[in-house]
Amino acid sequence: MSIRFPHGPVVPEIGIGTWFIGDDPSRRDEEIAAIRAGLDAGLRVVDTAEMYGSGRSEELVGEAIRGRRDDVFLVSKVLPNNADAAGVRRAVHGSLTRLGTDRLDLYLLHWRGPVPFEETVEAFERLCDEGAILAWGVSNLDPDDLAELPDGAATDQILYNPTRRGPEADLLPLLREQGIPAMAYSPLEQARVLRDPVLAELAATLGLTVAQLVLAWAVRAGDVLAIPKAATVAHARENAAALGTTLPEDVLAVIDRRFPAPAHPVPLEML
Repeated sequence: MSIRFPHGPVVPEIGIGTWFIGDDPSRRDEEIAAIRAGLDAGLRVVDTAEMYGSGRSEELVGEAIRGRRDDVFLVSKVLPNNADAAGVRRAVHGSLTRLGTDRLDLYLLHWRGPVPFEETVEAFERLCDEGAILAWGVSNLDPDDLAELPDGAATDQILYNPTRRGPEADLLPLLREQGIPAMAYSPLEQARVLRDPVLAELAATLGLTVAQLVLAWAVRAGDVLAIPKAATVAHARENAAALGTTLPEDVLAVIDRRFPAPAHPVPLEML
């Protein structure tokens, strides 16, 4: 199963998230090894942001991908307070410097802030024309926000996992209608879903870990890209082993009963 972005690139349905990566200097070597192990195992998308560790995550990612930039679909994000025309330019070049690259494959507005969408998108489009970014998108935008957004977004990165199914009521159908894939951050709910006994039993019957079960669930529709964090080599390889996993309908039905989807739209959640 692969994810196709509107501007053409096709990537595996599971990537590598880096929220909180780079915060603990004592774990730096292990975290770099984890990113490299994920890439070696078939993952390609690496997602970071200028906010993560005030740039430390980007610096660590830059070291991890040094010498293999072309193997990576690299994503970063600009903070809302930096999303005016001049701020976007400063922010992206700061990110590029920390990442040690001349381009981002995808650059996202981290969430909605005080700057009008039109100004941010114009800045994104200029960066596309210059080659500093290859595409732009958004994060944490709900359907009402998207209705105000100029055309051209390549994704909406959102909180989505079995305990956070609100997007299924309205946002995911809207993105699907527009041919825009979603990116699911915290698809394992920061590891909290791994302790669920029902999921543990289901995973065991399929010969999967709970993480692999939940990742396969998150990407089951074919238009959601999951970006779990992997801070160890073992976790990176575990996540990558879920690529291509299809869950039986009876297993999906059990998950639906355990974590029902909302019957009506609910406000978009954030972590």
